[in-house]
Amino acid sequence: MIRKSLAALSLAVAAPLASAQTVSMCVFDVIGANGDVYNLVKDYALEMKAHGVDFNLRPYTDEGVAVGDFNAGQCDAVAATDIRTRPFNKFTGSVSAVGAIPTYDDLETLLATLAQPRAASLMKSGGYEVLAIVPAGAGYLFVNDRSINTASKLAGKRMATLDYQRDAIHMVNHVKATVVPSDITNFAGKFNNGSVDTAYAPAFAYEALELYKGIGDKGGIVDYPLAQLTIQIIAREGVLDDDAAQKSREVAWDMFPQAMNLIESQEKAIPEKQWIRIPDQDITGYQEMFRENRLEMRDGVNGAPSVYDPRMMSLLSKIRCASNPGASECTADNRE
Repeated sequence: MIRKSLAALSLAVAAPLASAQTVSMCVFDVIGANGDVYNLVKDYALEMKAHGVDFNLRPYTDEGVAVGDFNAGQCDAVAATDIRTRPFNKFTGSVSAVGAIPTYDDLETLLATLAQPRAASLMKSGGYEVLAIVPAGAGYLFVNDRSINTASKLAGKRMATLDYQRDAIHMVNHVKATVVPSDITNFAGKFNNGSVDTAYAPAFAYEALELYKGIGDKGGIVDYPLAQLTIQIIAREGVLDDDAAQKSREVAWDMFPQAMNLIESQEKAIPEKQWIRIPDQDITGYQEMFRENRLEMRDGVNGAPSVYDPRMMSLLSKIRCASNPGASECTADNRE
């Protein structure tokens, strides 16, 4: 009788472990398993374990390979930048639209909105589902010459541009700069060795990718967020049931303060002398230029398909106008 009771007790204790769902995830971090993104995903996975999902993480330093392995079915989910995951969900992939989220407060409002259950249907698209969205930091323009401080001065300059990022290529062409096709693994090297004049990256790249070498004594970082980059976790639809998927998005949202503390510490670690401050009167011009480009990327140009989801563009416009109602875009006839 005692033996049977002990056996029953053992089964009862083991039951929760046996019911845990194992999900493999390819995780991109340019630094690998020691990187901040990978560690953030590890914290997310640890929290999800308490909700019955056991993520098996596989680190990748090449984002293209990580997404390729996900496409090939070698992992159930992938954690990568929204620029790379845009093909899986155009709506959440439009978060990084150029100039669309000028402040971290606006980003917080957006991510709080997307984590709500009423947004769940927008997280599914084409057989895939977004399980998490976490900030990766604003993208800034790194230049090797501080005189490159206005859009007009970008004309003729060589810009490292991700060859799969259609909106960035469009913007580079718009300012009459020269596109130098690059990817996440080599853009920093091109900037550091002088092959290009400018590169676009979040603050963490200053130290992690040694972009201070490309800046040298004459360059700097233009202090205006070109876009808000995020890390998104995408899974094949059905890998998690609806309740677990919603819990996953809420877990990721709860990590917003942790992610922002990391981003702010990275930005503060950059010496003040490296920042190129933009006059307020120039910012207004930048915002209108970005808006014109977003409209073109929303509607498509020269017969090319659109890049941005109009629903996200409308949501972001409402968020911007709630925080800055006096902006000219808020009364424009062609509102996003």
